[in-house]
Amino acid sequence: MGKSTWRPEMMADLTGKTILVTGANSGIGLEAVKLFAGKGAEVIMACRNVDKAKAAAEAVKAMVPDARLVIMALDLADLASVKAFAEAVKQRFSRLDVLLNNAGLMAPPLQRTRDGFEMQFGTNHLGHFALTGQLVELLETASDPRIVQISSLAHRGGKLMWGNLNAEKSYSRWPFYCQSKLANLIFARDLQRRLQASGSKIRVMAAHPGYSATHLQDTVPGGGLFNKIMAQSAQMGCLPGVMAATSDAVEAGGYYGPDGKVMELRGYPAPAFARKITDNQAVAQRLWEESERLTGVHYLNE
Repeated sequence: MGKSTWRPEMMADLTGKTILVTGANSGIGLEAVKLFAGKGAEVIMACRNVDKAKAAAEAVKAMVPDARLVIMALDLADLASVKAFAEAVKQRFSRLDVLLNNAGLMAPPLQRTRDGFEMQFGTNHLGHFALTGQLVELLETASDPRIVQISSLAHRGGKLMWGNLNAEKSYSRWPFYCQSKLANLIFARDLQRRLQASGSKIRVMAAHPGYSATHLQDTVPGGGLFNKIMAQSAQMGCLPGVMAATSDAVEAGGYYGPDGKVMELRGYPAPAFARKITDNQAVAQRLWEESERLTGVHYLNE
C-alpha cells in the first residue's frame, strides 16, 4: 500500500460520457454523482426510492446547475426489477461508459429479497451480478468502458458459506455482510478475467470506501457513535470508486481504497489490500456458477 498520488481535481473532462451509479441517492453514491456531473458526464441515478432520488438530484443541481441527471427506478432485491431496469436502460441509451455498482446494505436483521435470497447476499452481490450481466453488451459499445464494483474492508473477515449462502440454515448479520463484500471482490476479479479472455475491452476494477460515514450504519447498533469517532466523510469515501471509474492510472482487475496507515480506514485512494482468496479461480468458478443458477443470468453468450 503506497501513498496516494491522485486527487479529484485531476479528473479529466467527462463530457459525452454516460455513467450509471446504483444507490445514487445518498452516501458515497451521491458524492460520486456530484463529481461525475461536475465534470460533464450524464449520470443515470439508479435508485430504489425515486422520491429520494429526485431530492438528491436537486441537491446535485444546486451545486452543479447544468448537471445532466437521469433518475431510473431499480430495486436490486428484485430480479424482475433488475431485468426491467436493464431493458429500459438499453432502450434509452446507445452506450454506457461506466457502471458503478455502489448500492448496498449492511448488517440488518434477517430479511429476504423478493426472490427469497438473504437480503445482503441477494442485494449486494446477486443483484449487481444480474444487473452487470444484462448491461455488458451496452458497455461494449463505449471506447473505454469500465465496471467498478464497490467492496469493503469487511471482505477481510468474509467467508463464503457454501450450503448456507442464503441463510437457509442460520443467520448472523455480520458474517453475512462480510460474505457479500467478499463475493463482490471475487466477482469483480473473476469478471475481469472472463472479459479479458473473451477479447472484451471492458475493464473491471473494485474499490472500497474505508470507514465512511453514510446511512449504511443506520441498521447497526451504535453506528452513529462510531461514525463520529472513526469515520471519514462520504465525500472522501467515494474517491476510490471515482478514481477507478475515471483515472488512466488504474489497472484492470485492480482494487483501490484509502491510503491510511491504519487498516485503510481513511485517506485518498491508492491500491488496496485484497486477500488471496479473491484470486482463487476455483472459488470464483463456484461462486459464478451459483450466481448464474440463482439469478438465471448468463454472461458472454454462455
